[in-house]
Amino acid sequence: MNVTLEKEGPIAVLTLDRPDKLNAMADPMWDALYAHLGTIVQDDSVRAVILTGAGRAFCSGGDVGGMARSDIVSGRARSQRRHRAISALYQLEKPVIAAVRGAVYGIGNALALACDLVIASDTARFSMVFKKVGLVPDGGAIFFLTRQLGIARAKELVYTARPVSAAEALEIGLVTRIVRDEALETDARAAALELAQSATYALALAKKMFHAMAVPTLETLLEMETLASGLTRLTHDHKEGVAAFKEKRPPRFLGR
Repeated sequence: MNVTLEKEGPIAVLTLDRPDKLNAMADPMWDALYAHLGTIVQDDSVRAVILTGAGRAFCSGGDVGGMARSDIVSGRARSQRRHRAISALYQLEKPVIAAVRGAVYGIGNALALACDLVIASDTARFSMVFKKVGLVPDGGAIFFLTRQLGIARAKELVYTARPVSAAEALEIGLVTRIVRDEALETDARAAALELAQSATYALALAKKMFHAMAVPTLETLLEMETLASGLTRLTHDHKEGVAAFKEKRPPRFLGR
């Protein structure tokens, strides 16, 4: 399944568990994440959640190996699998902490920012790499980035796809705080326990109030994103981007 769920008292720990691929998100992982979130919703003993990645990365993005095989119909179905998991994470009426290290690339940004707080190891590196494979950002990444950073900064990160260090991520407001790499798990669990022992029903209502401040809604953006993603998957540039990634060479984009 490549996504595990463990309980530690009142805390649930969700781990993206594909370390050999830097936790790149394959389709079954989205299904597993969604299923685990459903379990957490039903478990009243869980009062706070941590989302993290196994090994030296949080999430290196989507599984590029499977991208070139999709057409507009199958691509839409795949988008819907991603979107229901992202929406469930975002709407979860329990506080959620993303504990991230290493690569936080592509849709990994959306996974982290769909959480309430982001605690980053000093090894964390963020990048909106979508343009490198000829795609628009997905997983609600534009929604989350714009809400977090404002349109100007969000555009700059999407248009350049440049890497952002943990220190810069803290400076611009992408993460809540930075800790030493070896302290990431301990710090995230301490923070989750503090939240779990607080008035979590009040926090759930506060989360709804924060969400009400976001216009347009995440759902509106995800629908627009599905249409745009389907179109970009048909382009020469996307096919070239995937081929270049697999062949470990710079892509030769034609703008079509």
